[in-house]
Amino acid sequence: MKEVVMMRNKGEDNEGNLVSEKENDSVDRRTGIKDKTQFASAKSVSSLQWKRPSHSHLESEGSPKSNPNERPPIDKRRERNLRKPNGVIPIRKQKNFALGVKFHNGTEDLLEAGLDNPDLGPFLLKQTRDLISSGENPQKALELALRAVKSFEITGNGKPNLDLVMCLHVIAAIYCSLGQYDEAIPSLERSIEIPVIEEGQNHALAKFVGCMQLGDTYAMIGQIENSILCYTAGLEIQRQVLGEMDTRFGETCRYLAEAHVQALQFDEAEKLCQMALNIHKKNGTPASLEEAADRRLMALICDSKGDYEAALEHYVLAGMAMAANGQEIDVASIDCSIGDTYLSLARYDEAVFSYQKALTVFKSTKGENHPTVASVFVRLADLYNKVGKLRESKSYCENALRLYAKPNPGIPSEEIASGLIDISAIFESMNELEQALKLLQKALKIYSNAPGQQSTIAGIEAQMGVIYYMMGNYSASYNSFSSAISKLRASGEKKSAFLGIALNQMGLACVQRYAIGEAAELFEEARSILEKEYGPCHPDTLGIYSNLAGTYDAMGRLEDAIEILEYVVGVREEKLGTANPDVDDEKRRLTELLTEAGRVRSRKSRSLQTFLDTNPQTTINDAIKVL
Repeated sequence: MKEVVMMRNKGEDNEGNLVSEKENDSVDRRTGIKDKTQFASAKSVSSLQWKRPSHSHLESEGSPKSNPNERPPIDKRRERNLRKPNGVIPIRKQKNFALGVKFHNGTEDLLEAGLDNPDLGPFLLKQTRDLISSGENPQKALELALRAVKSFEITGNGKPNLDLVMCLHVIAAIYCSLGQYDEAIPSLERSIEIPVIEEGQNHALAKFVGCMQLGDTYAMIGQIENSILCYTAGLEIQRQVLGEMDTRFGETCRYLAEAHVQALQFDEAEKLCQMALNIHKKNGTPASLEEAADRRLMALICDSKGDYEAALEHYVLAGMAMAANGQEIDVASIDCSIGDTYLSLARYDEAVFSYQKALTVFKSTKGENHPTVASVFVRLADLYNKVGKLRESKSYCENALRLYAKPNPGIPSEEIASGLIDISAIFESMNELEQALKLLQKALKIYSNAPGQQSTIAGIEAQMGVIYYMMGNYSASYNSFSSAISKLRASGEKKSAFLGIALNQMGLACVQRYAIGEAAELFEEARSILEKEYGPCHPDTLGIYSNLAGTYDAMGRLEDAIEILEYVVGVREEKLGTANPDVDDEKRRLTELLTEAGRVRSRKSRSLQTFLDTNPQTTINDAIKVL
């Protein structure tokens, strides 16, 4: 999830740095992007800035010396209850003798008949902010804010009212803090409609904040596509008002790029991240933490696209900038990422050196029992597993599990779950399926049904479906895939490549359960998705074609099966050559079908497995990855 922070002019800038995908407590394990949402209450649009810290940044810790005028965030994913932060002066009970009847807490209330009083809306909004700051009774704060909206509507005379916009933002933030995200969305949509950009920067800023906060809310409920649309609208507002060379525009470019990375849309993310880097270059500023964050994100994008050399270059530059600014822990996190890239390049000795270097820093700064240390153990276990040193790999896995079993107080449970998923993948590759399944079940229990984690939960369930399939428990595999796919559909990932692959694997489970008709429907849907996402010549798409051909043949649709296999054989011959074993296998299958087409009456009954893509377990294991 991402965050919109509306900062006061007098408040300090809580800018930080992009965090490691396994080091920080709330990092998305697919992308390395921090996963936290903040909404700040606002006093007025004129007191806000365009400044927006990236959701991939570390946040500075609150302290008793914090500016008491700066309002704290009122919503975090893992902190549903409002609480009083450090450095906030207790709010005194106030009176306004002109307003009438008293509340129980000693402040003054107005009867419904007084909603046309122009002083009532600002008064109620102030009372709302005071309750939020004190961390007391969020439900009462919501009631006050809703009354303030009514007052602003009555006294606004139909004109765009920025106080009303701010009140709607606060209402949405309270709903989010209560976990009622669906209730927050209508308020934010309305807040976006009210401001008129032509009226000046204050109106533009109000519309911008509404777009970004709405995007955050969609992301919290897993609707990444809608989230990206909102962020894009916010970026366009900044483009119109600030221009493309403003540093604040660059920060929002990075923000949107990170959202695209979470959606696995790496080309779009790369363009936006490059725009942010170009702004740094144009302004000629020395290596800053902001530029380091941009370079680190670009490295992550390059790594995800398989351009490992470019990723290394960006990681090294980011590490140098972090070191120049005294960010020792961030340098260690980057060393872990560099180790991951070396591992992808099969440069194992250099990867071990990078991991050990990071491990030394984490042990000295965080303690030897910190989960961050365990995350490095997992990386080393993965490396030794890949080079065939299974004893060393298991030893590191056991050390990591020991630390995850007794985490330090205050460690987010999601960080533990992420580590368990990684270790499960290692045990699965060792063919220790029971142990891998147990770890996934523990991770699933930790995530439960947390908002904004539906895609992650779906990934875990899909991987469990893979393991059940490999164990021969096809009914359990089918149920796991069914649950995962329903979550992916509900979260808006109706056309993602991951959904297509999951549908294919569920189709294979249906084949094993002799549900041939359902298998064909699943293969057809998977084909339509991967044709759009990957193209018709991608190996994953061809694998689905092959499975669909076998299913059609089992259903008696011989001509359809022949047509598909002819295409698959033609593409494989063009891409792999005629002597490739995969081509020979499918040519043999095609020959058998053509022979049968010429002798329909003497057709032999054969198992559907003969026509399915060879070694489906390997296909599943390689295809499904936990999000």
